[in-house]
Amino acid sequence: MKAAKVPKAAKPATPTTSAEPAQPAKAAKSDKAAKSDKAAKSASAAKSASAAKPAKAVKEAKAAKPSKPPRPESRTALVRRARRINRELADVYPYAHPELDFENPFQLLVATVLSAQTTDLRVNQTTPALFAAYPTPEDMAAADPEALEQLIRPTGFFRAKAKSLLGLSAGLRDRFDGEVPGRLKDLVTLPGVGRKTANVVLGNAFGVPGLTVDTHFGRLVRRWKWTEQEDPEKVEAEIAALFPKSEWTMLSHRIIFHGRRVCHARKPACGACPIAPLCPAYGEGETDPDKAKKLLKYEMGGRPGQRLRPPADYPGSPAAPLGAAG
Repeated sequence: MKAAKVPKAAKPATPTTSAEPAQPAKAAKSDKAAKSDKAAKSASAAKSASAAKPAKAVKEAKAAKPSKPPRPESRTALVRRARRINRELADVYPYAHPELDFENPFQLLVATVLSAQTTDLRVNQTTPALFAAYPTPEDMAAADPEALEQLIRPTGFFRAKAKSLLGLSAGLRDRFDGEVPGRLKDLVTLPGVGRKTANVVLGNAFGVPGLTVDTHFGRLVRRWKWTEQEDPEKVEAEIAALFPKSEWTMLSHRIIFHGRRVCHARKPACGACPIAPLCPAYGEGETDPDKAKKLLKYEMGGRPGQRLRPPADYPGSPAAPLGAAG
């Protein structure tokens, strides 16, 4: 009997692709896309940052660009500013005056010559004895040179000054009948007399307007940008053009008063200056009000003035005679 055939085991069917086995491939694809998106975003951000940098740099460059220099002051603006400062000074120093003691044109002429390279105070302390000894040009012209030198010795440079006094006194005696002339062209022919001295005498003894361009006057008008000139005659010409002639003499007194009391050469008292808002040089000196107040001189600082015999309207106290205590 034939043995029955054993049926062969069924060959397992090859598994077909289904949804679940496909998920890992899809996830891989999503990761790749995410990375691609991220890279794209990074590139975009880098591009934006790169584009922003030049814009920022341009903005910073614009900010750092120096501003345009201020426009030059016009002639009209300069005149207005200068005259306003003069008005302010007139309010501050209504009592401004020549700080040399004198009773007549001859005394003023002599005192002004002596004031070179010294203070008005020292001159005022010296002239009482001088004028007691030599009250007129004729007296001084006949003076013994050595005796004259000893009298004016406290003012410094006494030999040169004695020579000038002897010469101008002789000139007044011989050429002007012992009288001080009232014209600039005559005054400057006398020994030791220049334009500054002549203008002091004309303005204060004869009422003829003139500008006194001394060291204080020149320093302040340059600080205020009224002129850049250094030569006294050029300074005089430029400042004269800014003001009416009638103002010249008192303008000189006000500026010199301010220079001696507030606007000092080395350390101006900016913090106590009444015209600080108008001053282009504000800040060159002490700006702290309390510290600046300590720099003020004469009546502004509560101390005596320079004249032994000041005008009646002077608010300060008189100076002490030569050799007086204190």
